[in-house]
Order: sequence, then C-alpha cells, then structure tokens
Amino acid sequence: MMMGAAPELEDIGGWINSGPLTLKGLRGRVVFLDFWTYGCYNCQNTLPEMKELHAKYGKEGLVIIGVHTPEFPYERKRENVERAVASAGLAYPIALDSKNTTWKLYGNHYWPRQTIIDHNGEVAYEHVGEGGYEEMEAKVVELLKEARGVGISGPELAGVGTAARVE
Repeated sequence: MMMGAAPELEDIGGWINSGPLTLKGLRGRVVFLDFWTYGCYNCQNTLPEMKELHAKYGKEGLVIIGVHTPEFPYERKRENVERAVASAGLAYPIALDSKNTTWKLYGNHYWPRQTIIDHNGEVAYEHVGEGGYEEMEAKVVELLKEARGVGISGPELAGVGTAARVE
C-alpha cells in the first residue's frame, strides 16, 4: 500500500462530468480516487457505493474522481465510457486514464481500487476490491472533519460533479 504524498493525475486523456482537475488544485479537499473500468463486474458492484458517498459528502468537501483505467482495448474508447457513465448514473468527475499512467503511478494491479487523499495531498487510505464500505465512509468522515478544521476551499471546484451529465 502506498502512503505519503499522492502522485498527481498524469496523462489523463479527457474528462467526463468535469473539466480537467489536478490534485494540486484540489488541495484543501478530501479526494477519493476510485480506480475502475466499466467492463469489470466487481467495479460495477462498487459504483452504487461511490454514488452514495458522492451524494452524502459531495457538498461537505469530498471530491470523488472515478479514474477509468481500461483493461481491454474496447474500454479505451471514450464513447463507450460515456455510455457506461450515463447508464450507471454517475455524476462525479471521471478521469480517462486510457494509457494507464496514473494507475501505474499508484502501484495498482487490481480493479477496483480506492485511494483516499487527505486535505494536505497525502494518501490516507487504500482498499482493493469490493467491500469495506463502512470503513471507507468512516475514513471520509474523519478526513472531512480534519479538513473542516483548516477550512475547505478551491476555485477549481465550481460545479464539479453536481450534474448527472456527460460532457
């Protein structure tokens, strides 16, 4: 598991539901990276939990970014990812990591994988696979309380993930 400074999102080929985001620009927020691919059955099983976290804590300062990292060539096509995002009703930002660059920076080997980054840009929690949702939510709440103590801000976030649309 990785701890310490979170690597920046690198070589992102596009965004769905958001303009380009950077971890540096999100400093002061709690950022939840959900590494997934739409063709992965286990990843699909985690999406309702990600949607619930976004609905409960998005206005509290949590930013969920679905880092779509394909396993197969057909999963690299933006239009296929857009259809999957729309079908699943995902409203939070989706980063298209089609060359698997960010995936590799985080040392990933399995789908799905969740990484939670604190308001200082440090990796605070990681989880591989399905389950562990109560533990993840508890960590989000803990980190949001810590962030609230120092103030949550970020001009880059105007309207991030607040609409269920694909751009």
